[in-house]
Amino acid sequence: MADCASGMTGSGRGLKQSAHFAERNESMTPYKAGCHRHTPEMEQTLRRVCGRDVKLTFVPHLLPVSRGILATCYARLAPGVSMRQVREAYGAAWGGEHFVRLLPEGSAADIRNVRLSNFCDVSLHLDAHTHTLIAVSALDNMVKGAAGQAVQNMNLALGLDEAAGLTAAPPAF
Repeated sequence: MADCASGMTGSGRGLKQSAHFAERNESMTPYKAGCHRHTPEMEQTLRRVCGRDVKLTFVPHLLPVSRGILATCYARLAPGVSMRQVREAYGAAWGGEHFVRLLPEGSAADIRNVRLSNFCDVSLHLDAHTHTLIAVSALDNMVKGAAGQAVQNMNLALGLDEAAGLTAAPPAF
């Protein structure tokens, strides 16, 4: 299951009544629950990672902010799997990635901390009652989700440093 909250730029460029500030301000609402167009892509990636079919319930929500995506994803842990093992697995998978930051235990991913950057922050939590992993990621969809991803891929294709042009400090607000 995945609950994801997106700034208004995550719902596309098209002009629609629901995208006006007066409609979005002081509001949070799910959209395309149970029928989102990106669900098949996510299931395909999970299938590749897990080696078996995976069905995903994905519910995106619109936030009254311009940019950013906060994804909260849930997975039941196999009996006997500890959070230490989960953190080690995440570290092994993502530790060498320049733009992925696995946050320290007790911290929570926040879109404010990745605004105007190409970083993806990840925090890991455990619901001990249900032995469920809660993985939270935050990214700026206008950079990491589009322009930054293109620059990062271009850098790799041209044999340049992956982070070239993507590490300038964002302006302080």
